[in-house]
Amino acid sequence: MLANVLTKATRDNLPSGVIGAFLIALFLLFSLWVYRDIDTSFYYDLPEGILELTGINPDGEGAGGIAFGAIYNMMGAFTLAGLAIGMGASSIAGEEQKGTLGFLLGNPVSRRRVLFSKAISLILVVGVMTVMLWGLGYASAAILDIPTDDLYVGSTTLALFANSLFYGFLAMAIGAFTGKRGASSGAAAALMIGGYLAASLLPLAGLEWLAQVFPWYYFSASSPINNGIDWAHLTVLAGLTLACFVVAHVGVQRRDLREKGTNVTLIDRLRARPSTQKMMERIAGSTRVSRISVKTASEHQGLLTITAAIIFYMGVLIPPLYNFIPADFIDIFSTFPDALVAMIGGVDMGTPAGFLTGEVFSLTAPVTIIVLTVTIGSRALAGEEEKHTMGLLLSNPVSRRQVLTEKVQTIVGFSVWFGAATLAATLIGVRLAGLDEVGIGGIASISILLALFGMVFGALALMLSAATGRRGLTTMLTTGVALVTWFMFSFFPLSSTFEPIANLSPFRWYLGSDPLLNGMDWSGAVLLAATFVVLVAAAIPLFQRRDLRG
Repeated sequence: MLANVLTKATRDNLPSGVIGAFLIALFLLFSLWVYRDIDTSFYYDLPEGILELTGINPDGEGAGGIAFGAIYNMMGAFTLAGLAIGMGASSIAGEEQKGTLGFLLGNPVSRRRVLFSKAISLILVVGVMTVMLWGLGYASAAILDIPTDDLYVGSTTLALFANSLFYGFLAMAIGAFTGKRGASSGAAAALMIGGYLAASLLPLAGLEWLAQVFPWYYFSASSPINNGIDWAHLTVLAGLTLACFVVAHVGVQRRDLREKGTNVTLIDRLRARPSTQKMMERIAGSTRVSRISVKTASEHQGLLTITAAIIFYMGVLIPPLYNFIPADFIDIFSTFPDALVAMIGGVDMGTPAGFLTGEVFSLTAPVTIIVLTVTIGSRALAGEEEKHTMGLLLSNPVSRRQVLTEKVQTIVGFSVWFGAATLAATLIGVRLAGLDEVGIGGIASISILLALFGMVFGALALMLSAATGRRGLTTMLTTGVALVTWFMFSFFPLSSTFEPIANLSPFRWYLGSDPLLNGMDWSGAVLLAATFVVLVAAAIPLFQRRDLRG
């Protein structure tokens, strides 16, 4: 049984981990390509606070140090730790909320063995991700002929491994004690983001002693990419991780596990009283299917917090960076090859709007929202089947169409929230930087198009989930479509033969008109909205006619 629980948990989480690691490596390759042939010394003249927030060591040098520092120390750390938090929160509390822990423990397997299996699976998945980042990091540098002799890539990935495990086991401990997945993922994510800000900024104010209270400090303070591993800091993270596992062990052993559906609400009590039964029946309704959307939203609120925090951070930070770029460096943007310009949306990076589009909206924002909506879409139906909860759900008086509609509402709601976070962050960053050339109309337009763009890929994942019933396959297929359509948008316009095909890419509908500068592209918005509706409409008969897997 240990092997079975371990195998299933690893199989469920490994595809997301592999995709996450691959996307981080892709960002690294892009960053190395951008910076390998230009003078990057101006970066080290930026305020130390900005360098700390971006993960760049003020004492480092070269394109390799900038790319590895910014991508692995910041984006990679958030991604790996965020995925680990999701796995840790799902290990015990997730099983309880899904109503599957009771079935699992009904077999000859103890709580301790289930916890050990989940812990080993978490270690294995995070380990695979860090090994991928280690190998792909060296491979990217070798492909572009960028020296890594002065960089400690192995030390960085080892620090990423230790940091991610801590936050994963922290979420596991909170979930084991409370049985609430949302609380465990939310608390762990809040500590991660707060610790990142504290470890980056408090030392600049002479409060390094206070920064040492936060676990993130023991990941970032020693700058492992430039200085190698700090074994004392690694020991602290390992000790904290072990302490979290002990807490999880005590919590799951001593706590009365919650059975799904046993909680009696106030409405349920009033419905049981003859004097209030009729009124409560009208208020509550007969099927109460609204819980499906609430349940789906609660399952992914940790991911929404992480992705919205990343885009909020980028939206606030990037605009002020433009004011620190030397004039001669801005001239260099005009010398970029066509292929490189195409990868960042074909914009003029020498202008404030073009710089902001290239740094935030061409890759970071679309990739982040794709991760969010595809995760929801792939788990919406196929995830319920793989967890063996779809049969329980459909045994209630609710149709397949209603289930799918509720899941769609979550995709739409989360996309809107992400777009709102993008709008707010970019407005703050632009106003702080004094970039009057970037107007509120352009910011609102690109934020709306971004939300519609995310909805399209969420609907695609939902349709494939309805057609296949396999979450891992759905995620891989949707990610493949995203990569192909990005390639079409970026490189097909360079060829007169293939240029018309680029118009079929959602990336073109989202970014092709340079909405941050030119305002809303209504044709692009209509195409994105229509594609979303078509994909959802296609998902309905696919889900209704398919034999669900038992």
